Amino acid sequence: MRKMKALSIALTLFCILLNAQAPKKLSSAEIHHELQKLNFLGTVLYVAAHPDDENTRLISYLSNEVKARTVYLSLTRGDGGQNLIGPELRELLGVLRTQELLAARRVDGGEQRFSRANDFGFSKHPDETLQIWEKKNVLSDVIWNIRQLRPDVIINRFDHRSPGTTHGHHTASAMLSHEAFDLAGNPNAYPEQLGAVQPWQPKRLFFNTSWWFYGSREKFAQADKSNLLQMDTGKYYPKLGISNNEIASLASSQHLCQGFGRVSTRGSQTEYIELLKGDLPNDKSNIFEGIDTTWSRVEGGGAIGEILTGVEKNFDFNDPAVHLPQLMEAYALIQQLENEHWKNLKAEHLKDIILACSGIFLEANASSASTTPNGNVKVDFEVLNRSSNQITLKSITINDVSASLKPDLELKDNEKHNLELTFSIPSDKTFTSPYWLNEKGSLGMYEVSNKSLIGKPSTPNAFQVGFELEFNNSTRIRFTKPLIYRHSKPDKGELHEPFVVLPKVTSSFADDVVIFADSQPKQIALAIRAGTDSISGTASLNHPDSWEVKPKSINFNIAQKGAVQTVYFEVRPPTKESEGFISPKISMSGRTYDKKLVEIIYDHVPKQSILLDSEAKVVRLNIQKSGENIGYIVGAGDKVPESLRQIGYNVYPIDIATIEEGTLDKYDGIVVGIRAYNVLDDLRFKQPILLDYVKNGGNLIVQYNTAGRWRQQFKNIAPYPLTISRDRVTDENAKVDIIAKNHPIVNSPNPITEKDFEGWVQERGLYFPNEWDAQFTPILSMGDSGEPAKKGSLLVAPYGKGNYIYTGLSFFRELPAGVSGAYKLFANMLSLGKDNVEKENEIKG
Repeated sequence: MRKMKALSIALTLFCILLNAQAPKKLSSAEIHHELQKLNFLGTVLYVAAHPDDENTRLISYLSNEVKARTVYLSLTRGDGGQNLIGPELRELLGVLRTQELLAARRVDGGEQRFSRANDFGFSKHPDETLQIWEKKNVLSDVIWNIRQLRPDVIINRFDHRSPGTTHGHHTASAMLSHEAFDLAGNPNAYPEQLGAVQPWQPKRLFFNTSWWFYGSREKFAQADKSNLLQMDTGKYYPKLGISNNEIASLASSQHLCQGFGRVSTRGSQTEYIELLKGDLPNDKSNIFEGIDTTWSRVEGGGAIGEILTGVEKNFDFNDPAVHLPQLMEAYALIQQLENEHWKNLKAEHLKDIILACSGIFLEANASSASTTPNGNVKVDFEVLNRSSNQITLKSITINDVSASLKPDLELKDNEKHNLELTFSIPSDKTFTSPYWLNEKGSLGMYEVSNKSLIGKPSTPNAFQVGFELEFNNSTRIRFTKPLIYRHSKPDKGELHEPFVVLPKVTSSFADDVVIFADSQPKQIALAIRAGTDSISGTASLNHPDSWEVKPKSINFNIAQKGAVQTVYFEVRPPTKESEGFISPKISMSGRTYDKKLVEIIYDHVPKQSILLDSEAKVVRLNIQKSGENIGYIVGAGDKVPESLRQIGYNVYPIDIATIEEGTLDKYDGIVVGIRAYNVLDDLRFKQPILLDYVKNGGNLIVQYNTAGRWRQQFKNIAPYPLTISRDRVTDENAKVDIIAKNHPIVNSPNPITEKDFEGWVQERGLYFPNEWDAQFTPILSMGDSGEPAKKGSLLVAPYGKGNYIYTGLSFFRELPAGVSGAYKLFANMLSLGKDNVEKENEIKG
């Protein structure tokens, strides 16, 4: 399991547990806090575009100070971003960032929702965004969420009136929310939704503004604020022993893959929201003024409110269990409500409080972390009542299966009970995987056939276990818990994992892309993983017509679940340049399996199991190179080293702690990974040695770094003045002009033409320099539609006997995607200035 730096924080409800999947256990103070939330009937929907866009200060304030149900609707899952802590990109990054958002909400007390929009990468204008997102469908999702959640208030993170001034996704999120505010209450808008939800008209729409949107603090101080509400989000919560902005900092720090780990803050802090639609409250600090947020807003709710308010006011912090009779009475009355929305929402919340007050522990622990359809699962149920109340366990049931227990067991104070049950997984049980990845979508939208899943943050648990308890021989309540796998490791302690259903067999290639730099065959390894004991079958490969694969099929036998058998196929490319895909065909007992299993494991989020189509891109290209041994300084993490090995380089990771004078001479070139100067503090001590390496004849290639996140000591990362900007070219098909046509970098050893910029993915590049010394030669010119061309994507400067190269081109995306032209250009960069391109170093066509 990958490590993350430990945070030194107070031991409170909002501490970050090492085991991110462990069930929350509430103290008396926290139970009382939840009671206050139970007695507030108001909802806020906060809308933005990506994970880490949300204002955790405001979300935490609304949830913990106002006590409102507070939901963050992130239109995307952040698939198009970068990853600071690991190799996950695109859809896998979206899975990771989804879980980081859920971790943040566990800290700040909010809830999480999504649309089907795919984060296709940076967009400069909302018009482009809405075209790629298929506006009608994303707007439908926003309205669907509004109708489901029924918010009184909506708050946009971004301004819908300023297109082109920020990320197009940002502005588009605000524009969609602004439009949905009116349409959600119109029964003629998206009427196909009305079988499952009803029209809903929120009362107010706000924009979460700040001085930043005004250009400066001075301009904001002089601005007319008559239409603005303001809240002090630095509130201190004595009952919880923590302040709101400390909670917010901890929540933001869950976005580790985006580099949002931060120290906590304290003290008064003002947030502003601008009214866009609805009536302006007289109390400029109360967004709910004039909206009934008591139980009286629900017909029949008055009596419930009286009971729960009494419990709240007279709460016994020493023995919360004394309130069970009143809580039971309130629960019974909630069941009689005709308003299904509040009935369902508040009943589930009250059930959690009842469990916490009575000290009841309910758990369903599977004997393993996974199984397969038709497999058997042994479950250990642990049930414990830690109060003097009379409680009886009447039954235990599991969804989708007929197996159940009816123990009719009296639960005496602090007397633990363990029960067992073995059940069979239905043959048609759906595999556990992120639901939005189960079908092939478009560039801008995920495809989700099951409409009931739209908006949900993650795939529902494979199995839910119902524990029916009877209180004081009268009230029966069914409590639901997910089936989990709880175990321990010597170096981790107790661990909780989601229980998942997986195929009987999965398979994967060692590399997502295999480059054939000549016409010689390669041995391609296919790892076959058993999802259950004692499997056997045959493996074969689907392949492009012009490619050859031997043998036609290979038998396999795997005795134990979880074991992997690797088989090898000889794949021979055509003599000419070509590309395509190979995919496995695993035949077993008359069925074919073609999925690979990817597991994402970090300390701060629950383990994730993802099933994707198993395939590898195969690329035959004619390429030449000079040099053999390349040193690589890993920055934020990328797959460039593996890609360079594909074309015959020996790539050696360089530990910056070991860099000393003379230790770099053995390398024919050195590559600095993406964002290295942003994340490696100690690189500052080694910069003079790297530049000496160049001066002595080496080639140093520095890939993109993020402007605005520089360490102070890294303002001069090049031998000559160089200013990194936020310039980028987001259109992967943008026209590229070679402006230094005679420069060796585009001529030797591989001639580079405009054709080599075809087939790029997601973008051309990012964070280009916009100012540079005359020693630098700009090689390429490119620009997005309607913008001036930018010349800073690839800059080369001689320094001493060697060459310093800075590039913002997105090689970290293009090389793992198997883009032929990107490989040729990178080989030229590494070969620059080398006059020993001998025939034995050529990779012949």
